[in-house]
Amino acid sequence: MSFRWLSRPNASSGMGVADDSQTTFMDLKLKKVYRYVIFKIDESKREVVVEKTGVPAESYDDFAASLPQNDCRYAVFDFDFVTSENCQKSKIFFIAWSPSTSRIRAKMLYATSKDRFIRQLDGVHYEIQATDPTEMDLEVLRDRAN
Repeated sequence: MSFRWLSRPNASSGMGVADDSQTTFMDLKLKKVYRYVIFKIDESKREVVVEKTGVPAESYDDFAASLPQNDCRYAVFDFDFVTSENCQKSKIFFIAWSPSTSRIRAKMLYATSKDRFIRQLDGVHYEIQATDPTEMDLEVLRDRAN
């Protein structure tokens, strides 16, 4: 009996996930070689692929500027902070970026694919849905992480 259909994308589960997307996320999580990773849906391949990565020296502002103003994206950001007990910590945020100016079709595609994609990213601490930059600014991340 074949179960190949289980790994194929369909209308209810959204797009598939490229192997490179999971590998890049694991490099961010375990090896700390990236500060952030931005993913996009490649409709021709019917899967989520890596669009851009940011080196550890890049700031949150660099990350936010990398998100398109008029199109949806998924992103993960490795947020480093110091606790009130003066301990250095790191939390991984998943951000579903869906600006109000993006196409309705794109919003629907990203919304239906999000749950399947985030299940593939083992180690995400917090999830943020943002439609404009104020919903995902640095203060929002700080509040959620503490």
